[in-house]
Amino acid sequence: MCQHQPTCPSAEAPDREAARVIACFREQGWSLLCNGVIVFDDTGELLPDGRTIAPHRGPARHALVG
Repeated sequence: MCQHQPTCPSAEAPDREAARVIACFREQGWSLLCNGVIVFDDTGELLPDGRTIAPHRGPARHALVG
């Protein structure tokens, strides 16, 4: 469970991508958020329950972080 204050959005929340990145694998093109969501550089997502979200907009916010 997220220990951040304020708590990060859950994997089911519409703003789930606002959760903090806890592991980033740029060379592989994906990052793990603290809510268990895996986000890909093409903006696709893999939810903790196995559902997928197709790529849906411009560059992913996490891909732009320094």
